[in-house]
Amino acid sequence: MQIHTLDNVEVKEDGHKYALALIKEGENVIKYGFPIGHAKRDIQIGEKVSPENLKSNLAGIIDWSYTPYDEPEAKKSEAFFMGYQRASGDVGIRNDIWIIPTVGCANAAAKKLAELTGAKAYTHPYGCSQLGGDLETTQKVLAGLIKHPNAGGVLVLGLGCENNEIHLMKNALGDYDENRIRFLILQNCEDEMAEGLKIINELKAITANDTRTKLPVSALRIGVKCGGSDGYSGITANPLVGLVADKFFEYDAKILMTEMPEAFGAEQILLARSDSKESFLAASNMLKGFRQYFIDHGEGIADNPSPGNIAGGISTLEEKSLGCVQKAGKVTLRGALNFGEAPNGKGGLYLVNGPGNDQVAVTNLSASGAHIILFTTGRGTPLCGPVPTLKISTNSPLYAKKPHWIDFNAGEIINGADKAALTNDLFDLIIATAEGKESLGEKNGFEDIAIFKDGVTL
Repeated sequence: MQIHTLDNVEVKEDGHKYALALIKEGENVIKYGFPIGHAKRDIQIGEKVSPENLKSNLAGIIDWSYTPYDEPEAKKSEAFFMGYQRASGDVGIRNDIWIIPTVGCANAAAKKLAELTGAKAYTHPYGCSQLGGDLETTQKVLAGLIKHPNAGGVLVLGLGCENNEIHLMKNALGDYDENRIRFLILQNCEDEMAEGLKIINELKAITANDTRTKLPVSALRIGVKCGGSDGYSGITANPLVGLVADKFFEYDAKILMTEMPEAFGAEQILLARSDSKESFLAASNMLKGFRQYFIDHGEGIADNPSPGNIAGGISTLEEKSLGCVQKAGKVTLRGALNFGEAPNGKGGLYLVNGPGNDQVAVTNLSASGAHIILFTTGRGTPLCGPVPTLKISTNSPLYAKKPHWIDFNAGEIINGADKAALTNDLFDLIIATAEGKESLGEKNGFEDIAIFKDGVTL
């Protein structure tokens, strides 16, 4: 344990926070220049600020006001990477074969086919016993994954008696490449393994002819996500990802950010950069909708952070959110995307609907077309999504402890490392990953999906 002093205040625990001045009961506690809650009682100079003496200010629904944003003059540059040009006009950075079940009952067959062929099976427990909007969400997420350009070919496995029947999935897909997206209903064939192997081998033959070509960086979609946070998340990894987001924005790339509850208390920072009233309304309505989701289920708006976040030094959801939104840098907000929707507009920031849950968040980013996900973590996790997921540690001890999990260490900022140099290093790693360098998650085979559920199960 290191002991630091700042303005005669002794800091006794790394990653935690201490009062620099007397904070009286009821007064707001300020961090990052914004309130992170109010004092439950008087907090003395040098006293640790924690959930014991700090309470969130969050409650209810807020109506944010729109103010026209004077977007800075574009500094668009041109850069390129080597990727796969798809017939749809989209681009991919991987050329794998994916197996995606329409229903959890087909999971075992999907896993077996993956073992036999080297394809990647993305299994889930849903697709049957779902109704209405809950089923539609599953279909939209699966459709976004099935059409993801990182997949050179996809085998969609149905069972044959599920709510999410193959013909409904085809409706959800809309137009698709029939040459590269194939379907198999397990109950309709005598030997499903033989049929599945035949289709996968056909897809492999097609993708064998695919080669990387020079493509503009503007075609990339970069997902940003933070996992379990610590007191350094908003000081090291998240701001660093924000600087990288700004750099990609200079090349007109798209930045996708989800975790709607982890913007609670910091929404106005994002909304103030809306490029139009239409974008503002789309984003603010999505954020309000997630607040309402909490209320509808009888939960408090401020029911976060998790025990791991608190142990790492986060005391209120506002504190986590103010660190979380820094991953978006200063990128202009272009709008909001619902489940499975991909951005079609100019380069910029797009909010993606969904919770902060790590598994669901990386799935939602992938289903909305993110090619790569930048995942900051102060606690460490092996979790990765179906697209390359680069883990960025907030502190150096975590990087040293989990070198097989962590792709990049932002903790060096605490040691005085040059932020501009780190930004360039992380940018270069992302481009190398886009060109085929495996993330640690890919090397370890850590690739999962989880679908957001909000409805009745029959």
